[in-house]
Amino acid sequence: MSTVITDIEIRACRGKDDLGALDAASAVALPGGARPDFTVVTIKTSDGITGTSFGFGAQDAKAAAATMSQVKPFFMGRSPHDAAKNMKDFEFFDRRWNHVPIYSYAPFDNACWDIVGKMAHQPVYKLLGAAREKVPLYVSSMFLPGPDDYAKQALEVKAKGYKGYKLHPPGGLDLDIACYRAVREAVGDDFTLMADPVIMDSYESALKAGRELERLGYRWLEEPLLDVNLNGLRKLREKLDIPICGTEVIAGAHYTTAHCIAEGIVDIVRTDVSWRGGITAVMKTAHVAEAFGVQCELHTTIYHGLEQVQLHPSLAIPNCEFFETLYPFDDFLFGTKSQLDIQDGYVMAPKGEGLCIEYDWDFIDKHTVATF
Repeated sequence: MSTVITDIEIRACRGKDDLGALDAASAVALPGGARPDFTVVTIKTSDGITGTSFGFGAQDAKAAAATMSQVKPFFMGRSPHDAAKNMKDFEFFDRRWNHVPIYSYAPFDNACWDIVGKMAHQPVYKLLGAAREKVPLYVSSMFLPGPDDYAKQALEVKAKGYKGYKLHPPGGLDLDIACYRAVREAVGDDFTLMADPVIMDSYESALKAGRELERLGYRWLEEPLLDVNLNGLRKLREKLDIPICGTEVIAGAHYTTAHCIAEGIVDIVRTDVSWRGGITAVMKTAHVAEAFGVQCELHTTIYHGLEQVQLHPSLAIPNCEFFETLYPFDDFLFGTKSQLDIQDGYVMAPKGEGLCIEYDWDFIDKHTVATF
């Protein structure tokens, strides 16, 4: 008798210890200093094997988990081994009368991979086809007040031996450029820096910032315009020498990524196991990019409980140079007893079976505000 999914639990979890209502308007500014909401999906099979994955919590985990509850009926009775079939069938299921947000599917796919790895008694990255046993880590800032704050943090990051630092600048062309300059001056010419303004106000501003980043020797300019601003991104790529990195929040996973590569819209593509359809979609996207000779860099999944999931495909993708986490780690280190093993600026391969994650169920229980 084949293994099938018999039960699924979706938890909506408040990040803060105060389980009351959120001030979403201020939280969306992403200043750091508080744990974000998260979701947890647990899948059980007819063989008694359990798989678990964190999921995105958006600004309110109750809302995020409710959208995931629309995916739950699809997976009931299916095999966790049928990743490709499940993803293909879901295209029809979702298109006909569902239309869930792009982050809703991912934790189900990840949890299935956890089950498959446990049944095979192997870590998932080995089942995906290992490309390496460690991956260099760069860290990304939150949105800080000004140049001195970024320069101070960049020096701290460099001193810890991490392999790069990416700025999420505060916004506004002149202030952003001042921050880019201050950080380069602080860390010197040889330290890897990236810029991610999380969209600028216009193509013209993005062009000016890009030209300054070229002068400063930054590695890439990420999401200078909305991912769906295909014409603006193409024009930037044609005018600038600095690589344009994008596609992290555009719907369509490997389909839209292939289009963006073929049409010359970006130089480097993005995907992750949270916003872009889970491990299966990440691997499809990475393989498409590899076929075009393009780098596929994995976007941080925010929570370290999900970063431990993302580590598996990152170790199986040869055209991915880095591993990314937000910095400082404090706000995102929760819900698991296991942690990323970081040595000399590298994230080391995990040991164990499945996703190799030990969850802190006491913490998760205390922060659960709804179950679906």
